[in-house]
Amino acid sequence: MSTAALVVAAGRGSRFGSAKQFSRVLGETVAAKSVRAARSVASFVVLVVPEDYAGPGEGADLVVTGGATRADSVRAGLAHVGDYEVVVVHDAARPLATPALFLAVVAAVNAGADAAIAARRTSDTIKRVVRDGEDLIVAATLERDELVSVQTPQAFRREVLERAHATGADASDDAALVEALGARVVVVDGETTNLKVTYPSDLDLVELFEKQQP
Repeated sequence: MSTAALVVAAGRGSRFGSAKQFSRVLGETVAAKSVRAARSVASFVVLVVPEDYAGPGEGADLVVTGGATRADSVRAGLAHVGDYEVVVVHDAARPLATPALFLAVVAAVNAGADAAIAARRTSDTIKRVVRDGEDLIVAATLERDELVSVQTPQAFRREVLERAHATGADASDDAALVEALGARVVVVDGETTNLKVTYPSDLDLVELFEKQQP
């Protein structure tokens, strides 16, 4: 099926201290690395940027301005994908996702899933906590075998993703909106190196991992 990609780069980088997705590593911006990875499966790539973006486009076919929330930004990009059957959504701040991972999520949708997400099983014990004044109190210990840590890329049948976003709801990832429709979301194995750039020190890890690639 024909595939387009949305690379979401509209964040302000409050924890990083600047727009981390446009930081440079080994001569290339983080966003440009993510666009290049998305192009491994997509014949049309849309980059969604902050309203003050004045860059060269990071290699994308189209640059559009995002919104106040992540969901708003995805909706802004989704409006420009036309009749592509599959849409891959990827966070620009994950520059190390490999072409193999993009291929895996797209293949799962081509095989019949409504959506497919990359995720890793957690090896840590996870507890749900609640706030009691200034303290965090354990409310429950969750069943680790039923938990995964979600990454991008995430692939969707375009019409399913459009229906999910037509609700106008907000969520931390697009799969959550699709789940709310009762759609079938398949999990594929994520990658340990598929880190999300959050702090300046993460750029050192990106450089290290890239230098180790053959």
